[in-house]
Amino acid sequence: MAKAILQLGELTCPSCMTKIQKAVANQDGVSNVKVLFNAGKVRADFDESKVSGEDLSNVITELGYEVKKLKVKETA
Repeated sequence: MAKAILQLGELTCPSCMTKIQKAVANQDGVSNVKVLFNAGKVRADFDESKVSGEDLSNVITELGYEVKKLKVKETA
């Protein structure tokens, strides 16, 4: 398991947050997603054998949002 932390460009409304959260959560291997609206971050726990941090970044980009930074941490 791993945790991705994605720093986003500006989020302008709560519906943006919901849209991103649903899209990331629907990815195979993602077990937990939290979008921090005020911080402009997405945190997601995921199974690296099914999806990568880059895949999650691409999902957000395809929705039309900017991903400024991606950080992936290994978890136990």
